[in-house]
Amino acid sequence: MKLINRLEEILNEKIVVKGNLSKNSASLDGKIETESGKFYFLKSGEPGRSFFCEENGIKEIAAANVVKTPQIVATDEDFILMEYISREEPDSQFFDKLGRSLAKLHKKTSKSFGFYEDNFIGGTPQLNIAKGAMATNWSEFYFEKRILFQFKLAESKGLAAKKLRDSISRLESMIGSILDGVKVSPSLLHGDLWSGNYLCNNTMVPVLIDPAVYYGHREADLAMTRLFGGFPPEFYQAYNDEYPQQEGWQQRENIYRLYHVLNHLNLFGTGYLYEAETLINYYICKQ
Repeated sequence: MKLINRLEEILNEKIVVKGNLSKNSASLDGKIETESGKFYFLKSGEPGRSFFCEENGIKEIAAANVVKTPQIVATDEDFILMEYISREEPDSQFFDKLGRSLAKLHKKTSKSFGFYEDNFIGGTPQLNIAKGAMATNWSEFYFEKRILFQFKLAESKGLAAKKLRDSISRLESMIGSILDGVKVSPSLLHGDLWSGNYLCNNTMVPVLIDPAVYYGHREADLAMTRLFGGFPPEFYQAYNDEYPQQEGWQQRENIYRLYHVLNHLNLFGTGYLYEAETLINYYICKQ
């Protein structure tokens, strides 16, 4: 059965249009409208686990009851259907709300690092299941499940030059000194929080979308917000008013940026290789 027919069966009504495309378009992804004038948002793709993982991540954030997420209508191995939320221009209070909401989300904690399932960050697998001591040792979890996994993936794709390989090896011996000096509680993280992964809805309320959820150091989420130029200052001020950052966070920011830069290396190619090496050299040069 075609996807459009399956969706019509789920919604119990005909799909009329998808944005500016007809229902006969090869792709229905995006905003879709039904005969009765209801709107939904659809993402579809190759069959697999990714859409179920996205649903589980959204539900984990929603369960914290501190920030809005899209309501899930239906999920299958090749699609996820959600409520449609229009992206509006933020008002002057929006980033204050977003900062406070994220801080409150980070106050939800777990007994261990990771998540009950592996999921995805973009199109890259994200390993979350930790066993034994790693489940409660943040520096070990972060290096093995985040940095080393991404590096090995890059190496398997022929993207990792010898310089990066040598730098990662040196970083492994330093990771404890970088991360072990701060008390880390396993906070609920969005996991991929850049400007494309939040919405301002029509009531000026922040909405988090497209998560790569796990429980980890909250500084990892904040470092991602700064990777592409940063959020407005009022976001960080509001976050710190609600949940002050720990002393020395500036010295740990590059290690958390590194995960996302390595992921971009794997997703988009060698244009990110120099940036990855530069982030590691920040720590090597401080030795």
